[in-house]
Amino acid sequence: MTQLPTLTIGQHTAQYPILQGGMGIRISGANLAAAIANAGGIGIISAMGLGMRSAYFDPHEPSPKKRHENFLEANRLALIDELQKARALSPDGIIGVNVMVAAHGYEMLVKTAVQHGANLIISGAGLPLKLPEYTADAPMVALLPIVSSTRTAKIICQKWQRQGRLPDAIVIENPNSAGGHLGAKAQDLDSPHFEADQVIPELIAYLRKELQVDIPLIAAGGIWDRGDIDRALALGARGVQIGTRFITTEECDADRRYKDFHLQANPADVVIVSSPVGLPGRALKNPFVAKVLAETTPNPEEPCLVNCLKVCKFRDRRETYCILRALDRAAQGDVERGLIFAGSHAGRAEKILPVAEVMAELTCAE
Repeated sequence: MTQLPTLTIGQHTAQYPILQGGMGIRISGANLAAAIANAGGIGIISAMGLGMRSAYFDPHEPSPKKRHENFLEANRLALIDELQKARALSPDGIIGVNVMVAAHGYEMLVKTAVQHGANLIISGAGLPLKLPEYTADAPMVALLPIVSSTRTAKIICQKWQRQGRLPDAIVIENPNSAGGHLGAKAQDLDSPHFEADQVIPELIAYLRKELQVDIPLIAAGGIWDRGDIDRALALGARGVQIGTRFITTEECDADRRYKDFHLQANPADVVIVSSPVGLPGRALKNPFVAKVLAETTPNPEEPCLVNCLKVCKFRDRRETYCILRALDRAAQGDVERGLIFAGSHAGRAEKILPVAEVMAELTCAE
């Protein structure tokens, strides 16, 4: 087994080609991101719902409009805090922010991340077509769209090229194995067209032959051990994105009960669930998910809390559930009534380890 190469994205070079996946709400915050960065990888803070449990947000504000505005501002301030904390913990590490296109406040959060020291912006859950425009004053910040197909990558590259920029790297997320929201319709899951051995070589050929550029590709979804990393690099990827593996670490920002739930899970507990954003997601079975799978609304009496999404079936049609509350409950340790996202390899962890130990196992050349 050979030594892993470094990973250069824009102006930033990581010791190892490992990018930590962004996981909200407060699953990947400053603690996890800084630990990954200090261990030679690239740490990512998820901006999704950061203000939810902050002192900046008042969930009891009676006016829905004011509560929405308060939540957006709370997210902005909480992101600043998180970036400052991450930088204090990792002064020299590479720290990025994952911002969802589908969330309200997208532009504001991108600009806030740039203004407060993020080295990278990673963006998915929709097409980040205006990301170059929002970051025009910060060319040193690397931009990484998340896609599931060559077709989507082409759309983004063509749109960005007209804005005078191309991605610094592209995250290729396989919806057949990734955790959380998936970039494919439910009926298209399990299609071989999303597999890395098809998409990565195909996209490399497009970038080199048609655009005549060399953009690093980051393989995401189903990456658990060194063998998975080596296979992705052999296909032509320059790095990998890992999420679920880092949940069962001491530094992961989630409640210990969340981590323990992952430890106790079996591979058979990983299921596909519907989401109010209109996309399927991959999660672990629990009483909450059982209700979702039965196509019932787990908490129908709850109103939309803050209008956090641009498209939401719960807010608009009272279908599915409030994803903000569901993810927040899980992160706080309510593993019965919360939504616990997970990748296809969930259930393989045997104990809670420090990030440094996990990274050493992933990068060991022996």
